Amino acid sequence: MRPLKFPVIKFTVLLVLGILIGYYSGISFQKSFLACLSFLILLCTSYMAAKNMRNQKLIFSSLLILSFISLGIFVVNIHSPKNNQKHYSNTIHLESNESVSVLFKVKEILKPGQYYDKYVIEFRKINNEYVTGKSLLNIKKDSLNKDLKVDYLVYSKTQFKDLIEPLNPGQFNYKEYLKKKGIYHQLFVDHDDYLILETKTISIHGLASQLRELVNNNLKPHNFNPDEIAIINALLLGQRNDISKEIYTNYAKAGAIHILAVSGLHVGIILLILNFLFKPLDTIKYGRYIKTVIILFLLWSFAVIAGLSPSVTRAVTMFSIVAIGINLKRATNIYNTLAISMFVLLLMNPLFIFDVGFQLSYLAVFSIVWIQPLLYKLWIPKFWILDKFWQIFTVTVAAQFGVAPVSLYYFHQFPGLFFVSNMVIIPVLGIILALGILIVLLSSTGLLPVILAKFYGGVIGLMNDFVTFISEQESFLIQQISFSFLSVIASYIFIMFLIRLYQKFSFKNIAYSLLSVVLILAVLIYNNYENSKNEFMVFHKSRSSIFGYRSDRNLLLHSAKDMSSLKNEKLVIDYKIEKSVKNIEVDSIRSVYKIKDKTILIVDSLGVYKTSFKPDYIILRNSPKINLDRLIEINIPEKIIADGSNYKSYQDRWKLTCLEKEIPFHQTSKKGAFILDLN
Repeated sequence: MRPLKFPVIKFTVLLVLGILIGYYSGISFQKSFLACLSFLILLCTSYMAAKNMRNQKLIFSSLLILSFISLGIFVVNIHSPKNNQKHYSNTIHLESNESVSVLFKVKEILKPGQYYDKYVIEFRKINNEYVTGKSLLNIKKDSLNKDLKVDYLVYSKTQFKDLIEPLNPGQFNYKEYLKKKGIYHQLFVDHDDYLILETKTISIHGLASQLRELVNNNLKPHNFNPDEIAIINALLLGQRNDISKEIYTNYAKAGAIHILAVSGLHVGIILLILNFLFKPLDTIKYGRYIKTVIILFLLWSFAVIAGLSPSVTRAVTMFSIVAIGINLKRATNIYNTLAISMFVLLLMNPLFIFDVGFQLSYLAVFSIVWIQPLLYKLWIPKFWILDKFWQIFTVTVAAQFGVAPVSLYYFHQFPGLFFVSNMVIIPVLGIILALGILIVLLSSTGLLPVILAKFYGGVIGLMNDFVTFISEQESFLIQQISFSFLSVIASYIFIMFLIRLYQKFSFKNIAYSLLSVVLILAVLIYNNYENSKNEFMVFHKSRSSIFGYRSDRNLLLHSAKDMSSLKNEKLVIDYKIEKSVKNIEVDSIRSVYKIKDKTILIVDSLGVYKTSFKPDYIILRNSPKINLDRLIEINIPEKIIADGSNYKSYQDRWKLTCLEKEIPFHQTSKKGAFILDLN
């Protein structure tokens, strides 16, 4: 069966293409609206006049393609917060250091950082003017903090701050991540800089948050340890904020991280449980309709409680369609079901397409549906128990075919024992979910037996211990894998044609498969060419200096800090993965670098800079007490660079001096790492 032969899938692909074009091209709202309206009118006109036209199929198909692409572009503009005239960016002129009075509502509680509690907020007023828009709120941690909850109405006076861009190559772009969620600024406040006001309105998200809090309060008397409570929250309530870094890392290394994110697997199991519980309704008149309504209500209630994340919303949307088909005896095709759910969700929020969980979820389900039946037919076990384990194994392997390229691109690691962890956890996950629902219901009524609570906590503990054991088998975990976006595309093309060749062995499919292999080789050659360049870097590291010189795929690091730990610095690992570096060596910092035709002078805390040559670049480190005017007059460099080891006050003074002397000044704490291309 060829999935792409279904029209709904083609329409969804065109919508996705339009969303990508709309997001990256920046086409205005007016232009996208006119284009979408025009193509839809032309499409309807061509359909009405199709009988009297030559080449009507070509014209109609072309207009259909353009209509869905333009729809995707228009949908992006509809959902862009800045296209709302009341968005704060369109109504309030924000100066960089100006304090403003803000009235906002707490929308979401995020995982706290080391120094700040974090929230997503929605503005109500700025300087007494009604506005819309979201922002990131950072409240400095303090024992006197008044905990904010979802739907709290809060007043504060603070400054708008720009989101921080990545300061080193390969670093996660948190600013771009938040931008795709409609967040463009952040606020910082102390514990005594805000006032909680009385609010009478409660949103669905607020009710869900209160329910999650009630569940946790009911579970507290039963002495679950923090890791057990965190897993219960993740599996049943869709909240992962309390999962420790150690537990999260263990699940990632074991290839079982999807267990902690409520997705299609969890919702599918819940649907099976609900179908079983309400099966008696099938025997009464209109029972199937009543059963369907109840199941849909409970599924969407679960989605709301779980926070309506993209993966949960996708899964509940898809399984709602499945539930309707099963209970009302309507024939459904799984490919159409997947495509319809994706199409609807992207119309609701087109930027879901950039969500990693959304991508992995759809890729996994699509691969299971397409590839698992082919793998299962390789061997049909005679014994029931073997057959069940073989089904789980083939499902796991099929899912990996779908998610591996994207996982390598985002996470740069491959858990070799993924099938072991999934073979053990997936068979018992249904029991864990069913028992967990029972635990939550009994605890809310005060009827939860102590022995049952201890048993359930023990099961969660055993699962954590098993995952920890698998994650400790480091020899099976491949880490720090460089995998470009082009490699992702080439990999999926190769997998697609390989599956088609297996389905039908023909000359055409052999040729396509060979071409996909050639494409992979071409991408490897291109990546190798792109990464085999020479450059000198001044990394940004607070209170420290780290320089690097990359020649082809070899990196020489220079630093004054402990050499043994330098290779394990996060910024070094990120750069290594980004540039596909193979070998790393370390050395101490020199006073002068002569690389090709460029000379770089390093001025440190000693402030010594007398030279018999004219340096092209001067790097200031460790806050040297120098007369920068004289240094510039003597050397006349192309650029002055100040890294993260310098005092901020020194850098502010140097910046003003460079402006006066009309010499470019690069401050790594503001502009990120300085990279000198030596090719």
